[in-house]
Amino acid sequence: MSQVANCPTCGSKSKIKEVDGQTDYTAVQDEEAFKKIGQLKKAMEKFKARSEALEKELNELKASL
Repeated sequence: MSQVANCPTCGSKSKIKEVDGQTDYTAVQDEEAFKKIGQLKKAMEKFKARSEALEKELNELKASL
């Protein structure tokens, strides 16, 4: 993930990148943020589904012992 900091010029949230000792600030656009949030939501849904399946399997194994 990118490093995010406040831009000293405009004060907005910006991605920062250091090139040759100079810090480059690029404003975070709403579209970029929404895209990242969408990716995170999808990843969390996959994790949640996998977690629930493993929990169910664990309960079945406990019950069979």
